[in-house]
Amino acid sequence: MDTALPKQLLSTKQKFLAFTLTLLTFVMGTSEFVIVGLLAEISTDLNISLAVAGTLVSGFAIAYAIGTPLLTAFVSRFPKYPLMLTLIVLFIIGNIISALSGSYELLIFSRVITAVVSGVLVALSMSIASDIMPENKRGAIIALIFAGFTISNVIGVPLGTLIGQLGNWQLTFWFTTLLGVISLMLAIFILPRKLKVVKASAKDQLGLLANPRMILAFFIPTFSIAGTYTIYTYITPILQDGMGIPTSYVSAILLGYGAFSILSNVLAGKIASNNGVSKLRYVFIVQAIILTSLFFTMGTTFAGLISLMLMAVMIYAMNATIQMYLMNLATVYFPAAKDFASSLTPVAVNVGIALGATLGGYVVANGGYVHLSWVGGLCALTAAGLASLSYRLDSKDALAESTVEA
Repeated sequence: MDTALPKQLLSTKQKFLAFTLTLLTFVMGTSEFVIVGLLAEISTDLNISLAVAGTLVSGFAIAYAIGTPLLTAFVSRFPKYPLMLTLIVLFIIGNIISALSGSYELLIFSRVITAVVSGVLVALSMSIASDIMPENKRGAIIALIFAGFTISNVIGVPLGTLIGQLGNWQLTFWFTTLLGVISLMLAIFILPRKLKVVKASAKDQLGLLANPRMILAFFIPTFSIAGTYTIYTYITPILQDGMGIPTSYVSAILLGYGAFSILSNVLAGKIASNNGVSKLRYVFIVQAIILTSLFFTMGTTFAGLISLMLMAVMIYAMNATIQMYLMNLATVYFPAAKDFASSLTPVAVNVGIALGATLGGYVVANGGYVHLSWVGGLCALTAAGLASLSYRLDSKDALAESTVEA
């Protein structure tokens, strides 16, 4: 018992590494999401419509979803230390170009660069954490790294938006550039220099997507996130029209939502550290119940807000477990594609956001806000079904393997 204890503790270097990787995701999250609060200023300054300005958000998500796995498959053969530093430099350059942009074309170009680089940095960060951290701490650390995005929504985005409103939107991107430089300085000293690299061609790694088990696992987080974003996409009109909350209170409620979503990352770490794969199906059933509850609580302000805050607590509860599960599946079926597999969770999240927003738009156009609740619940139940099927297949494989060994 005593000999196992040191393995459960993080060394000082590992703690600094966890902080650095979390700071990195915080910086990338701020750079990605801050533009939402600046669309009106960008629209006016660049003389484009608000709809065209909105493509700066959707364009980022599309570039992230498509470019991340492709570039990850290509660059994962290179040593991680210089690769991470190079990508952080490219991230800084992308933000500098955004800050200097005087046209829509240059700005969308810089956003695409930033999106793809951010996606690969997240994938490599998760892979490094998986390689370096003690096994019993991996779930909690990966959840912490994911929490960087959540914290960016609570702190980085409001601060960046305020900078843009007090000065100009370009100043906000100088702010994210500065954050990128700070991350680079820390990364130079903190990132481990000698990490194992398993070389494989991009074609071989992309072939992992043809594996039925990987496809099944990929769509688990996709449907979970879609369930939340079916509702969250329309959270402002839900608050105003559905619950009768004055416009002046909406920003404070959204801030509260962001704060509760931080708890989701804490929950994610605890689930992942306690055989999370076996619990996922139940996590999604709870999520489905919470999402559907809004159908009954939307008419009452207090009860409706409780449903929304519980929704925030559940949104990222599966992240760490799914991230580890995808990398473990890659280890079983194709070890050389582990870095590539680590890129799939954020890609699945972006696909889920797009799916949820699309479903939500259809429901609102053909029904009412109240019906978003049960549609979101059905998406979460779909995730529960996929998680249950995946767990059953794992159990079957484990049984077959033990039978062969016997």
